[in-house]
Amino acid sequence: MLPARNVQPGHRAPTKPKGGLGAGRLGTTSLVFMIIAASAPLTVLAGGVPTNFAVSRLLGVPWSYLALGIILVFFAVGYGIMSSKIQNSGAFYAYVSEGLGNRQGIAAAILALVSYNMMQVGLYGIFGFSLANLINGWFGTSISWWMAALVGWVLVAVMGVSNVDFSAKVLGVLVALEFLVVAGVSLLSLGVAPEGITAETMRPGQFFTNGIGVLLAFGIAAFMGFESGAIYSEEARNPERTVPKATYIAVGTIALFYALSAWAFAQGVGPSVIIDKATELGPDLVFAWLGEYSVFAANIANCLFVTSLIAALVAFHNAAARYFFSLGRSRVLPEKFAMSSSKGAPIAGSLTQTSIAFVVVGGFALAGNGSEMGELFPVLTLFTWLTNAAAFGLVFLLAVVSVSIMAWLNKQEKSYNLFTRVIAPFVSACGLVAVFVLVLMNFPLMIGGTGPDALVWVMPGIIIASGILGLFWGEYLKHKKPYIYASLHDNLDQI
Repeated sequence: MLPARNVQPGHRAPTKPKGGLGAGRLGTTSLVFMIIAASAPLTVLAGGVPTNFAVSRLLGVPWSYLALGIILVFFAVGYGIMSSKIQNSGAFYAYVSEGLGNRQGIAAAILALVSYNMMQVGLYGIFGFSLANLINGWFGTSISWWMAALVGWVLVAVMGVSNVDFSAKVLGVLVALEFLVVAGVSLLSLGVAPEGITAETMRPGQFFTNGIGVLLAFGIAAFMGFESGAIYSEEARNPERTVPKATYIAVGTIALFYALSAWAFAQGVGPSVIIDKATELGPDLVFAWLGEYSVFAANIANCLFVTSLIAALVAFHNAAARYFFSLGRSRVLPEKFAMSSSKGAPIAGSLTQTSIAFVVVGGFALAGNGSEMGELFPVLTLFTWLTNAAAFGLVFLLAVVSVSIMAWLNKQEKSYNLFTRVIAPFVSACGLVAVFVLVLMNFPLMIGGTGPDALVWVMPGIIIASGILGLFWGEYLKHKKPYIYASLHDNLDQI
């Protein structure tokens, strides 16, 4: 443990900023909804599942969710223990710092901050497109995607500066409705099953084959945000129990529910035609298929698809805002980022994230004016580029955190068994590194031919560069501002 203070003459020692996050507001159920909101069940069924079928040209999509779920359960073993001992709104930042050192922790924090912001801002592309299409289809208007995105931006901005239990209640309702719709689609699929109910999509040969890399690369997006329970640890009731429990429930639910819904939907469309249908219709497949049986149900599902995107926007906004807060509190970033409202919201971080979103979305709105891509411009560029780059960064972070967990557990005085200390984090690290490599190898497929060839290197390059920048910044603090660097552990452990 580093000394609490190492103050040089003429320098002010770090002080605890005024205010803080709203402690004790979230129970296990609320936290589970906050976690699952980031992956958005209806978004996965409508967007992720058809895309995976179309790009991989394989029927083993349900297997991808199960395989990734197993890897992440191994990850959650040590992650749950660490989150029960260290409560900090900058989860990756705190865990990597404790396991691998302050400099590496700062690098992880900057990388996480960039990745969460990219994921959040990228979602405005598909949100704006989907909401504009919904409104224009209903009322015959011609609202542009960026105007629709602005509506979501305002909603997220308001919820971001509200207390976290308000966000939890709203997200809880939205996620519950998503589950009902996805469950309804699954039951209808099994009821109509034009080719009968088969196990074709569950045959191992449809997964353990040449396209397995594509299946895993696209499947991991469904789990993005599962780790966010630890980000809310300072706002959870009894975080030692709540955060690990919520993480296990979320990972298990996501893996099983998405695997079952992907399998069921394939039965509804027909295993022999779902790849061709998914290639033809993409994210519209679910709604077009549902419309064949009930136009009303298709419209409801379409509405909830839009609200599911709002839920994901809020979830990733909250994650980014809390990283700003944590880094401001430890003075890795300016201390003003640690400002919180009387409601316990990280107001400075929230406003900063909101401003970033406004600037980036505005830039894409200007760039897309008159684009040959037409209405699909925000989906093919803003959404595709940023969210896939963010997934690349978050998978890499999860792998680093796995190594950090292993290092931290083996330094503890309490004797954890071999499985907990070594086997589980090692398996998760190997699995996540493999997925990271697969994402990198398949990145050209993931972003498609929607930009210059250099884009396949530029987007991952931004992620990697942010981590390298974090390492340099950590080294700068160590030598130029040692009074801040030496106190990081104290700030990490602040509750």
